[in-house]
Amino acid sequence: MMKRFLLYGFMGWGIEVFWTGLGSLIAGDPKLSGYSSLWMFLVYGNAVFLERVHDGIEDWPWFVRGLIYMLLIWAIEYVCGFLLDTLLGVRPWHYTGRYAVNGYIRLDFALVWFVAGLGFERVHRSLEKMGVA
Repeated sequence: MMKRFLLYGFMGWGIEVFWTGLGSLIAGDPKLSGYSSLWMFLVYGNAVFLERVHDGIEDWPWFVRGLIYMLLIWAIEYVCGFLLDTLLGVRPWHYTGRYAVNGYIRLDFALVWFVAGLGFERVHRSLEKMGVA
């Protein structure tokens, strides 16, 4: 479980740096500046706990699984953001705008989390096939 926690943490970091770099390109920054926070490693590592959910719903229709992952990712993102903010006074992310909920989640990221959750299934199964414990 620890190996997978570390793998998910590093994968999340990499994806976030790519995502924010892509955002800077869209904003016109030719440096493609991507970034993350050390706190995010712990947040992304928690994907290891979604493996049990995946195992339990793997035979369900893909659309239902995607919705479940989307809701769970929002819940994790909200709770982690709230706890980091409330307990430690840090905000590794703070969403603003019409679709932001208390700065912790963005409702307009629904499709992103839907697809990410389904992608997570493939990563999880690949790790199992490779025997990563």
